[in-house]
Amino acid sequence: MRKTSWVIGQVLAVVEWGLILGLCIPMLALDARAESLNVKPGAWEMTVTTVASGMKLSPEMAANMTPAQRIQMEQMMKARDGKPHTMTIPSCLTKEDVAHDRIIKEMEDEDDEAEVNCKVKVISKSSSKLVIDQICPGPPASTGHLTIEAKTPESLVATGDRNLKGSGKAHLDIKGKWLRASCEGVED
Repeated sequence: MRKTSWVIGQVLAVVEWGLILGLCIPMLALDARAESLNVKPGAWEMTVTTVASGMKLSPEMAANMTPAQRIQMEQMMKARDGKPHTMTIPSCLTKEDVAHDRIIKEMEDEDDEAEVNCKVKVISKSSSKLVIDQICPGPPASTGHLTIEAKTPESLVATGDRNLKGSGKAHLDIKGKWLRASCEGVED
């Protein structure tokens, strides 16, 4: 899986809380194959705002941390609880990155280390909008909802919500604007 994929890359920005907060989804129908969002390939600027609340370290994550790391992570989560965090990230989008198949596949396989795949359900899809739900068995178990809209070929917005069973919830807003056709200078 390409870590620079624009959706997963932006959703995983929420990982600042030490949690995998991607949004996964049931099987893709054959008629959904090869459809893409109508956006220009090239360099983009993504402004990502996340708000998390009630976040807790899962026992699995805490077990893999030193006591000092655990305390630091818990303090960071508490300090950011309910407060928006915004960052602007340059990103390179290819035609493949905005293909519905690819977005959905990456959401099903969001955690490279996990044996369990998420289930993705396509609610609606078109060249201007993709709406999906995701169920991940965990740990920690979670559900998510993601909407991506290509407002124009040079602008997009996305919103996502994630509920982690017993570990909190997160909301994500993304605003993207196309900068140029060349990705030169944009790091993957």
